[in-house]
Amino acid sequence: MDPVVVVHGGGASGITKERRECVRQGILSAATVGYNILKAGGSAVDAVEGAVVVLENDPEFNAGCGSVLNINGDIEMDASIMDGRDLSTGAVSAVRCIANPIKLARLVMEKTPHCFLTDRGAEKFAASMGVPQIPGEQLVTERSRKHLEKEKREKGAQKADCKKNMGTVGAVALDCKGNVAYATSTGGIINKMVGRVGDSPCVGSGGYADNNIGAVSTTGHGESILKVNLARLTLFHLEQGKSLEEAATLSLGYMKSRLRGLGGIILVDKAGGWVVKWTSTSMPWAAAKAGKLHSGIELGEVNTVDLL
Repeated sequence: MDPVVVVHGGGASGITKERRECVRQGILSAATVGYNILKAGGSAVDAVEGAVVVLENDPEFNAGCGSVLNINGDIEMDASIMDGRDLSTGAVSAVRCIANPIKLARLVMEKTPHCFLTDRGAEKFAASMGVPQIPGEQLVTERSRKHLEKEKREKGAQKADCKKNMGTVGAVALDCKGNVAYATSTGGIINKMVGRVGDSPCVGSGGYADNNIGAVSTTGHGESILKVNLARLTLFHLEQGKSLEEAATLSLGYMKSRLRGLGGIILVDKAGGWVVKWTSTSMPWAAAKAGKLHSGIELGEVNTVDLL
C-alpha cells in the first residue's frame, strides 16, 4: 500500500494573521513526521501518535502545552488512539501533569486490559509506566490565561461559547501493510467545568479506526459530536457505499441540522483515499501521500509541495 497520513489542528472561528504562519508550520511538521514514520516502515499507530505528539508539543494548538484552561484555571486533557487491525483502543481523560496524553493513551491500549482510564487512575498508571510528571503550570501558556480571562468577562463562569471552542488535534493514517489508525488529543473547551469530558477520548465520537473501512478523527463542539457519534457515523456512511466526500458531508450535515453543532473531519479509507471536511470557519490540515504534502486552513485553500 502507498502510505498516507492526514492531520488536523482543530476547527476554529478564525485564526489571526499573527498566528496563521505558526499554525501552518505546526500542521506541516506533524504531517511530515507522521509520513516519515510510515515511509520508514512504521505502523499506522506509530504515525498517528508521532504526528499528534508534534501538535501536543506546539503551544499554538489546544492539546498538550497549548491546552485551554478550565474554570479553575487548570489544564485537564483528553486523548484517544485506536488500531484498526484488531480495534484495540486506549483513552485517557482529565489528565493534568504530563506533556503528551496521546502517549499515555497508547500505553493504556498496549499495557492494560482496559480501554479508558481517567483522572487519578490515569495519573497512577502513568507513574507506574515511568511517564514523567511535570508541574501543571509548565503546560499553561500566557495566551491560554488571557483566553480564560476574556471568556469569563464575556460569558460568565461555566458558560463556554460552543462556537469558539472547537480546538482539538488529530491524525489518521494508512501504513504500507494496509493497517489504519487514528489519534485525537485536546485540552477541551475554555472555562469548562472541572471534570468535563468531551468527545476526543470517546471511541466512536472523537475517532474510530477499522481496517475493514478506514479511520477518522474529528474536531468541533464535543457535546454535539458525542450525541451523534460523529466518527462512527462517518464510517457507517462509508460502509454503505458512500464516497469519502459524501460520508464526511452527510455526517457533518446531520450534526449541524440536528444540533446546530459545527465541526470537522479527516478521513482515510482502506484503499488510501482521503478527505478533509469541516463546517466551522476554518480548520488547519495537512496530508502526505506519494511524496506530496498538501495543506490548507481556509475553505477551498489547498497548497501542495514536494516532500524531500
